[in-house]
Amino acid sequence: MFTYKRKVQYHETDKMGITHHANYIKWMEEARVAFLDSIGLPFRKMEEGGILSPVVAVSVEYKTPSTFDDEIQVEVGVEKYNGVELSVRYLMKNTATGSVVATAASRHCFLKDGRICSLKRVAAPMHEILDRVARGTDTGETNG
Repeated sequence: MFTYKRKVQYHETDKMGITHHANYIKWMEEARVAFLDSIGLPFRKMEEGGILSPVVAVSVEYKTPSTFDDEIQVEVGVEKYNGVELSVRYLMKNTATGSVVATAASRHCFLKDGRICSLKRVAAPMHEILDRVARGTDTGETNG
């Protein structure tokens, strides 16, 4: 499990003083990009290899509000990987209280030349890294 930490910024809160719901999805993206960096698959490297990884689906369940200056820990893990699709899970916690602020998931496919592809066929080294992580033999590092 990879851990990404960040503080809630003032501009991310709404009139009620709590974090606006859309920001959790941005945090998921930040955490996923940091996670991929930590396992040796930086987005830039993927894109330079002609591989794109768009979001296919996203879901978030909001549990406890977060507010300005709260430090949020986003735990990231691979739920499923089959070479064509990557499912990522997220557990977001307030580091001061330990309370869960949200649970979430995102699903991504891989594209090469605008078409869905299997990383195993078009980018074997990238596939091997994700396959190891999905099997639990490589988990990335904590940025904390």
